[in-house]
Amino acid sequence: MTRKVKRLIVLLKQIKIVMVEDRQEDAWFDLSLRQLRVGEVRFYRVRDFLTGEWLFKVCSDRELGKIVVKALKCPAGKPFAQLEGDTMVFQKSVIEGLIYDVASLTAVDDEGRVRREIAKSIEEVPAIIRENFEVKTYKDATGKEIPGKYLVTLCREGDEKAMIHLFLLQRAWPISPVSPEDKTKTLDLLALMRKLEKTSIEEVCQIASEEFGIRRGEIEVLLANLEKDGRVKRVGDGHVKVID
Repeated sequence: MTRKVKRLIVLLKQIKIVMVEDRQEDAWFDLSLRQLRVGEVRFYRVRDFLTGEWLFKVCSDRELGKIVVKALKCPAGKPFAQLEGDTMVFQKSVIEGLIYDVASLTAVDDEGRVRREIAKSIEEVPAIIRENFEVKTYKDATGKEIPGKYLVTLCREGDEKAMIHLFLLQRAWPISPVSPEDKTKTLDLLALMRKLEKTSIEEVCQIASEEFGIRRGEIEVLLANLEKDGRVKRVGDGHVKVID
C-alpha cells in the first residue's frame, strides 16, 4: 500500500456521521417499483471534510432485502445540487453477511451536468474504495449473469455508515472542486502549523517537505488559498499563524 493511499484511508475517519433520528416503522416511495414501501428509516447528519454538510435518509426494506440510501440535503454548489434526492440501492449478496451496490462514478460534463457511469474495470474504481471495501464482479456478488462486465462494491449488512461512505466516495468525491489529495495536503499543513504555532514559512516548507512530501511550490499555493479563506495569516516578515 502506497503512502498516498494510506493517507487517503485515514481521511475516511474525518467523515463524521451521526444518526439524528431512528424510526422503527415509516414509509417511502420506491422509484424502481413505483410503489410505497414500509420499513425502518434512519436519518444521518454527515460532515464530510472534502465536500461539506449532508443529510441522508436510509430506508431498510426487509421484505425485499434491500436498503435505499437517499441524499436529502447536499452542500452548496451546482454539481452537488444535482445529487439532491439521488439514491443508492444496496441488496443482499450471495456472499454471506454482505450487501452490494453496482459501482458507478459521477463526472461533470462540458455543460455542467452531473453524469454517472458504471465502472467496468478495477482500474476505474478509486484506490480509496479498493483499499476500504471489497470490489467484485456482479456475477461473483450475485451469482447471476448480466450483459456487460459490471463491478460491485460490498459492505457488511447493517453497516449504514459504510453505505454512506460509499455514496460519498462514488457520487460526491469525483465531482468535488478540490481533490482528496489537495485536501489532504491542506489538512496536513494546517495541523503542522498549529503544532508549530507562529513559525516561519521557510520552516513550514522544510518540515512539510520532509514529513508529507509536499513541494515548496504546492505549499505556497496552499498557503495562499488558506490565507484567502481566512484560515491563516501572515505575521511579521516571512512568518505565518493559524487562525482558529
